[in-house]
Amino acid sequence: MMNHNPYVLAVFAALFAFLLYRRFRRLFGRQALQPARLKARVVALAIVAVLFALSGLHSPNFAAAVLGGVALGAALAYFGIRLTRFEVTPAGIFYTPSGYIGIVLAALLLSRLAYRFVVLYPTFQASKAETGDPFAMYQSSPLTVALLGIVIGYYIAYCVGLLLRGAELRGQAPQIAQSPDAASPPSAP
Repeated sequence: MMNHNPYVLAVFAALFAFLLYRRFRRLFGRQALQPARLKARVVALAIVAVLFALSGLHSPNFAAAVLGGVALGAALAYFGIRLTRFEVTPAGIFYTPSGYIGIVLAALLLSRLAYRFVVLYPTFQASKAETGDPFAMYQSSPLTVALLGIVIGYYIAYCVGLLLRGAELRGQAPQIAQSPDAASPPSAP
């Protein structure tokens, strides 16, 4: 049974806002390319995508929305990688993502979820009463699932693109990362 205590809801809202803040903060700054983390993200998001696709087997609209969303997200990731700035330094490889695509995707998904929650809240209660599943309303909307598929597809393809580009940069400039002189500042004449 869902707890409607305002304090519990406020804590969950604050936690959700904090997680969103951390996620959005990563869209703008320079970040170290960490292959292990990127691989873990790819695996985790691929598992989520497969679970969504498997749950969509009961409905062709649902499955098409998931697959179409993932494909569109992968296409957007191609442009995201092309807009990402890479930098090879003695400390490692860094990248600065173009935050515009990530912000647009997050805003689309969050606005759709907010719309479904605020405008369709009575339907939420009705679906919970009928099926016992409080999230049935989110699972039955192909548009919401397509937007989620776009976000998942984007981040899977973007992480794979970062891994590929990082491997390419490592292969092009191994002397920078391994040279002992590269770490020391240039001497004045």
